[in-house]
Amino acid sequence: MRLRALLESDRLGLRLLCGETELDRPVRGVMTTDLRDPSRYLRGGELVLTGLAWWRGPEDAASFVRTLVDAGVSGLAAGEVEFGTVPDELATTCAAHGLPLFAVDEKVGFAELTEHVVRQVSGERAGDLAAVVDRHRRLMSAGPAGEGPGAVLALLASDLDLSAWLLTATGREIAGATDDALPPGVGPELAARHLAARRADRPGPYRVVPPEGRPVYSVFPVRGDATSPGATPLADWLLAVRADATDWPPARLDLLAGVADLVAAERDRREAARGVSRRLAGQILDLLAAGAAPAELAARLRVAASVLLPGGGDPDWQVVVAELHRPEADFEAGPAARTVLEELLWDPTSPDTGCAVAHTEGEAVALVPVPWPADADTAGAPLRAETIARAIDRPLAAGLGDGARLTLGVSAAVSSAGGLRGALEEARHARRVAAARGGGRVSVAGHEELASHVLLLPFVPDDVRRAFTERLLAPLRAYDERNNAALLPTLEAFLEEDCSWTRCAARLHLHVNTLRYRIGRVEQLTGRDLHRLEDAVDFLLALRLG
Repeated sequence: MRLRALLESDRLGLRLLCGETELDRPVRGVMTTDLRDPSRYLRGGELVLTGLAWWRGPEDAASFVRTLVDAGVSGLAAGEVEFGTVPDELATTCAAHGLPLFAVDEKVGFAELTEHVVRQVSGERAGDLAAVVDRHRRLMSAGPAGEGPGAVLALLASDLDLSAWLLTATGREIAGATDDALPPGVGPELAARHLAARRADRPGPYRVVPPEGRPVYSVFPVRGDATSPGATPLADWLLAVRADATDWPPARLDLLAGVADLVAAERDRREAARGVSRRLAGQILDLLAAGAAPAELAARLRVAASVLLPGGGDPDWQVVVAELHRPEADFEAGPAARTVLEELLWDPTSPDTGCAVAHTEGEAVALVPVPWPADADTAGAPLRAETIARAIDRPLAAGLGDGARLTLGVSAAVSSAGGLRGALEEARHARRVAAARGGGRVSVAGHEELASHVLLLPFVPDDVRRAFTERLLAPLRAYDERNNAALLPTLEAFLEEDCSWTRCAARLHLHVNTLRYRIGRVEQLTGRDLHRLEDAVDFLLALRLG
């Protein structure tokens, strides 16, 4: 269709403010935006709709219009709801650049205008895959016409018979095919393969064959703004399609790449929306550092709860601390750790609820509300370190790269502002335990470890560890190697069952007499007596250190 056709519709009631000589320009699609710089989402030939939320003054007109002209858009339609009329400076700037400008009456909804254009364009190009992209663009647009990523995936299913899922960098589902569930464990596996490919700097899409061999998935990267502070592949999204894109024609690949670009706009919108919660978290951390009174902290926490929880409330609070270590000298650890924490702790299906995260130079701190409604049976469950570790270890370990490490500490939930300072210190201590214990690229420790001997073990020097474990366990290890006697696993199970003969025998499916024989052999080989508390503790520590 041509721009001129917009003026021929009495139902739309558009008014042309400038650009009469350019009305024969073709319109290939619609883009609704209130971003100051929407260039990354423009492909040329669009009619751009804007509610003018980006407008702060006349000086904003030149850069916005120049962006549209450089992108090759066909025209601009500005709503009159925000200011009652389209600013004269915008009309003057559009006229100077030869960009047609329409005024959209406040009685005309962007959804109605968008539907009209899409219907005209799709009718003219029936069967053309680009028409599907236009429909996706409409659904992903900012503003009242937007319906979110779920609608895009529904269109992929209905128009192209493709089952697709939008996932976070850890494989959590943001949106998915409505009538088709992603099998358990596949999301983290796809995320791990995606991050590994990103580390190797391989261009997408990535072909992924799950361990069971079928079906094959193709993963299209959905990357955030690489120029934003803390930008990291660990916070990217991915569009997973259950199909092998290896032999797809270019038009089909371009279509999915275009959908990924549209979804990136939603990701950037969510990133921008976190500004309020980030400021609140920063203010609360500043109050804690300054030794503010509990009443002042409580007031700020109430504001945070009203932002993070539907309907507000008076929740308990947990603190999660993270540090992201990378070998690069110019790496901004604090912002990157903040971005990772947000992706881990925000509910991917509900972008307006989650946590408040701030960062210092090298550390990120998350304040996580734990709702406790009047009905105790529906109370929210506090975060647990092992739950976080299970969820993130596989994908993030694949994406961290050589020499990089993510360590996290989780506090207990506290019910008052007065306990928040202690929770912050608890989380920091737990993170130091996670960092000191060594091991993999992702390490998480919880508050429960601070009340255990486990707290001390990571700080034992390596040479002391080796000497202690070798002296106590080497005879058992050597005996097991010669006789296949399973003394070490038997000893470990015996200690974990609190030296109960009955429970340990049942756990190992042994007769009690067989168990007594094995434990007796352990005592004989080591010269220790497991009835003595000191010897039992020594064995326990040796097994933990080993």
